Amino acid sequence: MEISVQLYSVREALAADPAATIARLAAMGFTAVEPFGLMEHAEVLRPLLREHDLRAPSTHASLLGAEDPEAVLRTAAAMGITTIIEPYHDREAWQEESDIAATAERLNELAGIAAIHGVRVGYHNHDAETRPHADGRCGLEILADRLDPRVVLELDTFWCAVGGTDPAALLGTLGQRVQLVHLKDGPLTTTTKDQLPLGEGAMDAPAILSAAPWLEVGVIEFDDYDGDVLQAVERSRKNLVDMIRDGRD
Repeated sequence: MEISVQLYSVREALAADPAATIARLAAMGFTAVEPFGLMEHAEVLRPLLREHDLRAPSTHASLLGAEDPEAVLRTAAAMGITTIIEPYHDREAWQEESDIAATAERLNELAGIAAIHGVRVGYHNHDAETRPHADGRCGLEILADRLDPRVVLELDTFWCAVGGTDPAALLGTLGQRVQLVHLKDGPLTTTTKDQLPLGEGAMDAPAILSAAPWLEVGVIEFDDYDGDVLQAVERSRKNLVDMIRDGRD
């Protein structure tokens, strides 16, 4: 599993000094990053990633709401990005199976278009998608049943837990449909300022890693942080490296 970092975590530093921020992430030992708002940031990021020998195996970029999804696909392909993750979809669209089926249908259509450009489509959840339905399954499971095999999932393990579903158990259910995960920590609430470095909160990150040894990318992320987020990202990476090492021992 390659360790990446979602650049949204350091969005304020990135806006203030993109060159210094990318250089610092590389100095921490990251070999990969996950951009957000790809179309807005591509021109700034492209030379910086090249300069610091950083890959972007995945990116967050809206396809479901894009006026020209092919422009997003072309931009991603030109940067060597192989997976474009839909970062968010209407919170109200996860209660009725008909709405979930409509979302799956559109993702499947986009997957076919993406394949022409040599990239694939993925979906990233928040808590709404992982709230259990009456039958005990969550919306993300219902979605997965209807997805084209070319569509992958990026399980946000923290929001999964906040939504009321055990992320390790869900990984066991969804299997290799999930190829990427967001790894974050803190108390299991929606108060994002309370998030903590990975391994220092309520999440059982070792259980998550053990449940899915096939994962391609583990993405460290903070939605927000009450402190120096770059230091917190560095601590998260160190803790994750230790967890991976301990899991091999």
